[in-house]
Amino acid sequence: MHLVYPAVLAALLFCTGIYGVLARRNAILVLMSVELMLNAVNLNLVAFDVWLSRTAEEKLHSGQALTLFTIAIAAAEIGIGLAIVLAVYRGRGTSDIDRLRDTTEGHETDGPDGTDGLGGAGTSDAADSDGTEPPAAEKAEATA
Repeated sequence: MHLVYPAVLAALLFCTGIYGVLARRNAILVLMSVELMLNAVNLNLVAFDVWLSRTAEEKLHSGQALTLFTIAIAAAEIGIGLAIVLAVYRGRGTSDIDRLRDTTEGHETDGPDGTDGLGGAGTSDAADSDGTEPPAAEKAEATA
């Protein structure tokens, strides 16, 4: 078999993994995409090991040995990654990467004291407690 076939398949797998990492919002799907990229690298390692062992009369099979190490590291990585994702899911209730990033950057919907960030105790209507309307400048500031 030619070296081109596994190399093209590995390139397609790697590109699919990159797309999954960049486009997905779920942390588990991102981890699966990383595993897909690692499997593409493993396929390349084995394919080039077979190709080089035929041409150089090498009997060491270092590409296959490196693939076994990569599989072991990938298994440890997915175990730790899933543990982290489950801990974050239990703590925050979501595994959406964008929502997790927003909460770490301080873009929470509630303020630090439990208010909604408008200065009131969760009320967002424009009327004061005595029923009068605030001036237009205060209204624009409250909605901004």
